[in-house]
Formats: sequence, C-alpha cells, structure tokens
Amino acid sequence: MSFRMSNASSGMGVSDQSKNAFMELQRKKVHRYVIFKIDEKKKEVLVEKTGGPAENYDDFTASLPENDCRYAVYDFDFVTSENCQKSKIFFIAWSPSVSRIRAKMLYATSKDRFRRELNGIHYEIQATDPTEMDLEVIKERAN
Repeated sequence: MSFRMSNASSGMGVSDQSKNAFMELQRKKVHRYVIFKIDEKKKEVLVEKTGGPAENYDDFTASLPENDCRYAVYDFDFVTSENCQKSKIFFIAWSPSVSRIRAKMLYATSKDRFRRELNGIHYEIQATDPTEMDLEVIKERAN
C-alpha cells in the first residue's frame, strides 16, 4: 500500500495583513511582536496577535498557546558592550511537543515559504518548549 503526501507549502499563501504587520514592526516600530497563525480553510498565514512597543518578552511568550503551533517575529532591543542601542528581529517557529502531529507537520512544511516573505529577519529559532526560546537564548544570539 502506498500513499502520497501533498506538499502543504505549495498552496499556503501569506495574507497582505501578515506582510504589512511585519513591515510595521520592522520599519515603523509599531509592534514589539507579531504572532501568526495558519488558517487551514483559507490556506494562508494570518496575524493572530500583535504586541505594542511597550510590551516585553514575557508578554510575548505569554501570548503563545501552550499546545498549538505558531510563527512569530519579535523585535529585540538591546545595548551592546560598546553602549550602542541595537535592534534584531527574531523569527520564531513555535511547535510545542504537546501539539497535534498534523499541526506540527503543517507548520514545518509551510515555514520556509512564509519565512521568505519576511525580508529583514536576523535570526531564526525553532522551539518545542519555552526553555528553547528563553530570553537568555535571545540575548546570546543577538550579541
């Protein structure tokens, strides 16, 4: 018995709302973070939530579901050892180990296409539990 798996990434679109929210985070600093969700019926990636510039990393991580996959971008501001203010944009593929297998596969196969739509990402993190995307991990990658 043989079966074929369809390539989920080939039909997955990216909504204009998603592209615009990323550009607002990147260029205008309107958002601290943007969380994206795949809408299986529409076959596209949509914005689920945005966080204002005053929100912090704890607000961001608290916004991610404990048992479902998401994509997210986070604008991390920091000061270098030379006392320079810097900003790095992180792409986070959140795929908790307790999420459904189907969701994990859908997000994994769609990630590269979606990621290519977001020009200006500095670092990418794939996380299956909160410790893999802890603030210390972000700080270490940014420096």
